[in-house]
Amino acid sequence: MSGLVVGVGARRGAPVDEVLGLIRRVLREAGAAQGAVVALATVDAKAHEPGIVAAAAALGVPLWTYPAGELARVRVPHPSETPAAALGTASVAEAAALMGGGELVAAKRKSGGQAGPGAVTCAIVRRADSSIPELDMIPDVTNSGPVGQHRQHRPHGKENA
Repeated sequence: MSGLVVGVGARRGAPVDEVLGLIRRVLREAGAAQGAVVALATVDAKAHEPGIVAAAAALGVPLWTYPAGELARVRVPHPSETPAAALGTASVAEAAALMGGGELVAAKRKSGGQAGPGAVTCAIVRRADSSIPELDMIPDVTNSGPVGQHRQHRPHGKENA
């Protein structure tokens, strides 16, 4: 089974329509169907960002999150030009999309929407095997109770939206 993982970065408060708008535009540009998306991925610090969480829910896919230190080790073609000190990584969208391997089919793109130029970024990776790994159920301190955690990423499904 193959599928697309969309890496997403966003400034605090970026609205869901801007996140979804960019994702849909980049999917169109890549000639990919929205139904081919199997997950959104981002940095742990954005795990509860409303625009990203709501975008994953609207697409009906899980939100995978990764620690900034792990993302910082991923080689990406387009690292951010701004200092990485705020999040601890020079790439969120591309690095999060590439975390599990695969082919980069859409390099990092920036939005130009209502939250300001470049408020949202996304990149798309095609994975040869996009199945979600077995989850270890570990309690997570969220408002919605326990969610599955995996050693490499934490899926946040639409139940957390």
